[in-house]
Amino acid sequence: MVKTALITGATSGIGKATARELAKHKINLIVCGRRTDRLQRLKKELEAQVSVYTLSFDVRNKEEVFDAIKGLPETFATIDILINNAGNAHGLDPIQDGNLEDWDAMIDINIKGLLYVSKAIIPGMIEKGSGHIINIGSIAGKEVYPNGNVYTASKHAVDALNKAMLLDLNGKGIRVGAVHPGLVETEFSEVRFKGDADKAASVYKGFSPLKPEDIADIIAFVVTRPYHVNISDLVVLPTAQANSTTVYKTL
Repeated sequence: MVKTALITGATSGIGKATARELAKHKINLIVCGRRTDRLQRLKKELEAQVSVYTLSFDVRNKEEVFDAIKGLPETFATIDILINNAGNAHGLDPIQDGNLEDWDAMIDINIKGLLYVSKAIIPGMIEKGSGHIINIGSIAGKEVYPNGNVYTASKHAVDALNKAMLLDLNGKGIRVGAVHPGLVETEFSEVRFKGDADKAASVYKGFSPLKPEDIADIIAFVVTRPYHVNISDLVVLPTAQANSTTVYKTL
Protein backbone atom coordinates (compact mmCIF):
# COMPACT_ATOMS: atom_id res chain seq x y z
CA MET A 1 0.00 0.00 0.00
CA VAL A 2 1.39 3.40 -1.01
CA LYS A 3 1.69 5.82 1.90
CA THR A 4 1.30 9.59 1.95
CA ALA A 5 3.52 11.92 3.98
CA LEU A 6 2.85 15.55 4.85
CA ILE A 7 5.98 17.62 5.41
CA THR A 8 5.93 21.15 6.84
CA GLY A 9 8.74 23.53 6.04
CA ALA A 10 9.39 21.69 2.79
CA THR A 11 10.74 24.63 0.79
CA SER A 12 14.33 24.33 2.05
CA GLY A 13 16.77 22.48 4.28
CA ILE A 14 15.71 19.33 6.08
CA GLY A 15 12.12 19.48 4.82
CA LYS A 16 13.10 19.69 1.17
CA ALA A 17 15.74 16.97 1.54
CA THR A 18 13.21 14.74 3.31
CA ALA A 19 10.72 15.14 0.47
CA ARG A 20 13.39 14.05 -1.99
CA GLU A 21 14.38 11.07 0.14
CA LEU A 22 10.84 9.86 0.79
CA ALA A 23 10.12 10.09 -2.94
CA LYS A 24 12.89 7.52 -3.46
CA HIS A 25 10.88 5.21 -1.19
CA LYS A 26 7.76 5.78 -3.33
CA ILE A 27 5.92 7.65 -0.58
CA ASN A 28 3.45 10.18 -1.97
CA LEU A 29 3.97 13.71 -0.72
CA ILE A 30 2.07 16.73 0.55
CA VAL A 31 4.73 19.43 0.70
CA CYS A 32 3.91 22.54 2.73
CA GLY A 33 5.46 25.96 3.09
CA ARG A 34 4.95 29.67 2.56
CA ARG A 35 7.04 30.08 -0.59
CA THR A 36 4.73 28.89 -3.35
CA ASP A 37 7.33 29.18 -6.11
CA ARG A 38 9.67 26.82 -4.29
CA LEU A 39 6.87 24.35 -3.63
CA GLN A 40 5.99 24.28 -7.32
CA ARG A 41 9.61 23.68 -8.31
CA LEU A 42 9.84 20.82 -5.81
CA LYS A 43 6.62 19.31 -7.13
CA LYS A 44 7.89 19.48 -10.69
CA GLU A 45 11.14 17.82 -9.62
CA LEU A 46 9.51 14.92 -7.78
CA GLU A 47 6.21 14.23 -9.52
CA ALA A 48 7.87 11.83 -11.98
CA GLN A 49 8.61 9.57 -8.99
CA VAL A 50 5.50 9.97 -6.82
CA SER A 51 2.25 11.90 -6.57
CA VAL A 52 2.89 15.36 -5.09
CA TYR A 53 0.45 17.95 -3.75
CA THR A 54 1.45 21.41 -2.53
CA LEU A 55 -0.09 23.37 0.33
CA SER A 56 0.91 26.98 0.89
CA PHE A 57 0.08 28.21 4.39
CA ASP A 58 1.68 29.72 7.47
CA VAL A 59 1.76 27.24 10.38
CA ARG A 60 1.31 30.18 12.77
CA ASN A 61 -2.18 30.82 11.41
CA LYS A 62 -4.53 28.16 12.76
CA GLU A 63 -7.32 29.04 10.32
CA GLU A 64 -4.95 28.61 7.37
CA VAL A 65 -3.69 25.32 8.77
CA PHE A 66 -7.11 23.77 9.30
CA ASP A 67 -8.57 25.11 6.05
CA ALA A 68 -5.61 23.83 4.01
CA ILE A 69 -5.65 20.34 5.48
CA LYS A 70 -9.45 20.09 5.44
CA GLY A 71 -9.38 21.07 1.77
CA LEU A 72 -7.05 18.28 0.63
CA PRO A 73 -8.40 16.31 -2.35
CA GLU A 74 -9.61 12.79 -1.63
CA THR A 75 -6.49 11.19 -3.10
CA PHE A 76 -4.34 13.00 -0.51
CA ALA A 77 -6.79 13.19 2.40
CA THR A 78 -5.45 10.10 4.18
CA ILE A 79 -2.13 11.09 5.77
CA ASP A 80 0.04 8.21 6.96
CA ILE A 81 3.15 10.15 7.97
CA LEU A 82 3.42 13.65 9.45
CA ILE A 83 6.83 15.32 9.50
CA ASN A 84 6.59 18.36 11.80
CA ASN A 85 9.65 20.08 10.40
CA ALA A 86 8.71 23.78 10.21
CA GLY A 87 10.78 25.75 12.69
CA ASN A 88 13.06 28.74 13.09
CA ALA A 89 15.52 30.63 15.26
CA HIS A 90 15.53 34.42 15.40
CA GLY A 91 18.35 36.32 17.07
CA LEU A 92 21.03 35.28 19.50
CA ASP A 93 20.76 37.78 22.35
CA PRO A 94 20.86 37.57 26.14
CA ILE A 95 17.34 37.38 27.50
CA GLN A 96 17.39 40.95 28.83
CA ASP A 97 18.07 42.24 25.30
CA GLY A 98 15.72 39.88 23.47
CA ASN A 99 13.49 41.14 20.69
CA LEU A 100 9.81 40.51 21.44
CA GLU A 101 8.96 39.93 17.78
CA ASP A 102 11.71 37.31 17.60
CA TRP A 103 10.28 35.61 20.67
CA ASP A 104 6.79 35.57 19.19
CA ALA A 105 8.04 34.12 15.89
CA MET A 106 9.87 31.25 17.59
CA ILE A 107 7.03 30.40 19.95
CA ASP A 108 4.38 30.70 17.24
CA ILE A 109 6.19 28.55 14.67
CA ASN A 110 8.16 26.07 16.78
CA ILE A 111 5.43 25.31 19.31
CA LYS A 112 2.01 26.55 18.21
CA GLY A 113 2.59 25.69 14.56
CA LEU A 114 3.54 22.13 15.46
CA LEU A 115 0.42 21.87 17.62
CA TYR A 116 -1.94 23.28 14.98
CA VAL A 117 -0.73 20.91 12.25
CA SER A 118 -0.76 17.93 14.60
CA LYS A 119 -4.27 18.78 15.82
CA ALA A 120 -5.49 18.90 12.22
CA ILE A 121 -4.04 15.51 11.30
CA ILE A 122 -4.11 13.30 14.41
CA PRO A 123 -7.90 12.69 14.42
CA GLY A 124 -7.65 11.08 10.98
CA MET A 125 -4.84 8.85 12.15
CA ILE A 126 -6.84 7.81 15.21
CA GLU A 127 -9.87 7.06 13.04
CA LYS A 128 -7.94 4.66 10.81
CA GLY A 129 -5.89 3.26 13.70
CA SER A 130 -2.47 3.95 12.20
CA GLY A 131 -0.03 6.74 11.47
CA HIS A 132 3.46 8.00 12.18
CA ILE A 133 4.43 11.42 13.54
CA ILE A 134 8.03 12.64 13.36
CA ASN A 135 8.75 15.85 15.27
CA ILE A 136 11.94 17.64 14.26
CA GLY A 137 13.53 19.03 17.40
CA SER A 138 17.10 20.09 18.10
CA ILE A 139 20.01 19.46 20.41
CA ALA A 140 18.76 22.78 21.84
CA GLY A 141 15.79 20.84 23.15
CA LYS A 142 18.06 18.74 25.31
CA GLU A 143 20.23 21.49 26.85
CA VAL A 144 20.55 25.27 26.96
CA TYR A 145 23.35 27.58 25.90
CA PRO A 146 24.20 31.27 26.38
CA ASN A 147 21.87 33.61 24.48
CA GLY A 148 19.74 30.69 23.29
CA ASN A 149 17.00 31.33 25.88
CA VAL A 150 13.68 31.43 23.98
CA TYR A 151 14.86 29.25 21.10
CA THR A 152 16.04 26.53 23.47
CA ALA A 153 12.80 26.88 25.45
CA SER A 154 10.77 26.35 22.26
CA LYS A 155 12.76 23.26 21.37
CA HIS A 156 12.46 21.91 24.92
CA ALA A 157 8.72 22.27 24.32
CA VAL A 158 9.00 20.16 21.15
CA ASP A 159 10.83 17.50 23.16
CA ALA A 160 8.10 17.58 25.83
CA LEU A 161 5.29 17.50 23.27
CA ASN A 162 6.88 14.54 21.54
CA LYS A 163 6.93 12.63 24.83
CA ALA A 164 3.36 13.71 25.58
CA MET A 165 2.14 12.55 22.16
CA LEU A 166 3.81 9.20 22.71
CA LEU A 167 1.85 8.77 25.95
CA ASP A 168 -1.48 10.19 24.80
CA LEU A 169 -1.53 8.23 21.54
CA ASN A 170 -0.41 4.95 23.07
CA GLY A 171 -2.85 2.24 22.06
CA LYS A 172 -4.09 4.20 19.03
CA GLY A 173 -1.78 2.47 16.56
CA ILE A 174 0.21 5.67 15.96
CA ARG A 175 3.99 5.77 16.11
CA VAL A 176 5.55 8.96 17.50
CA GLY A 177 9.19 9.98 17.49
CA ALA A 178 11.53 12.95 17.40
CA VAL A 179 14.80 13.61 15.60
CA HIS A 180 17.01 16.17 17.35
CA PRO A 181 19.86 17.37 15.10
CA GLY A 182 22.94 19.26 16.10
CA LEU A 183 24.58 21.66 13.64
CA VAL A 184 23.06 21.23 10.19
CA GLU A 185 24.14 23.51 7.35
CA THR A 186 20.88 25.02 6.13
CA GLU A 187 19.29 28.48 5.97
CA PHE A 188 18.89 28.24 9.76
CA SER A 189 21.80 30.50 10.69
CA GLU A 190 21.05 33.02 7.95
CA VAL A 191 17.54 33.39 9.36
CA ARG A 192 18.87 33.61 12.91
CA PHE A 193 21.32 36.35 11.94
CA LYS A 194 18.69 38.16 9.85
CA GLY A 195 20.31 37.71 6.46
CA ASP A 196 23.94 38.26 7.48
CA ALA A 197 25.41 35.61 5.15
CA ASP A 198 29.00 36.01 6.37
CA LYS A 199 28.04 35.59 10.01
CA ALA A 200 25.87 32.61 9.14
CA ALA A 201 28.65 30.96 7.13
CA SER A 202 31.10 31.36 10.03
CA VAL A 203 28.98 28.99 12.12
CA TYR A 204 29.92 26.09 9.85
CA LYS A 205 33.59 26.89 9.18
CA GLY A 206 36.43 24.66 10.36
CA PHE A 207 34.49 21.39 10.63
CA SER A 208 32.08 19.20 8.69
CA PRO A 209 28.50 19.97 9.77
CA LEU A 210 25.56 17.72 9.13
CA LYS A 211 23.82 18.16 5.79
CA PRO A 212 20.04 18.19 5.33
CA GLU A 213 20.42 14.94 3.40
CA ASP A 214 21.92 13.27 6.50
CA ILE A 215 18.79 14.01 8.52
CA ALA A 216 16.51 13.09 5.61
CA ASP A 217 18.21 9.71 5.36
CA ILE A 218 17.63 9.12 9.07
CA ILE A 219 13.97 10.14 8.80
CA ALA A 220 13.50 7.72 5.91
CA PHE A 221 15.07 4.96 7.99
CA VAL A 222 12.76 5.72 10.92
CA VAL A 223 9.54 5.72 8.89
CA THR A 224 10.41 2.55 6.97
CA ARG A 225 10.98 0.33 10.01
CA PRO A 226 8.55 -2.56 10.58
CA TYR A 227 5.38 -1.20 12.16
CA HIS A 228 6.07 -2.78 15.56
CA VAL A 229 9.30 -0.72 15.76
CA ASN A 230 9.05 2.89 16.96
CA ILE A 231 12.18 5.04 17.23
CA SER A 232 10.88 7.53 19.77
CA ASP A 233 13.83 9.84 20.44
CA LEU A 234 17.02 10.33 18.46
CA VAL A 235 19.86 12.88 18.83
CA VAL A 236 22.15 13.29 15.82
CA LEU A 237 25.37 15.30 15.91
CA PRO A 238 28.22 15.90 13.48
CA THR A 239 31.32 14.04 14.63
CA ALA A 240 33.02 17.33 15.52
CA GLN A 241 30.22 18.37 17.89
CA ALA A 242 29.92 17.18 21.50
CA ASN A 243 27.13 19.52 22.66
CA SER A 244 25.61 22.85 21.70
CA THR A 245 28.74 24.85 22.46
CA THR A 246 31.55 22.30 22.12
CA VAL A 247 32.59 21.96 18.48
CA TYR A 248 36.09 21.01 17.41
CA LYS A 249 37.17 23.37 14.65
CA THR A 250 40.45 23.34 12.76
CA LEU A 251 40.37 27.07 12.08
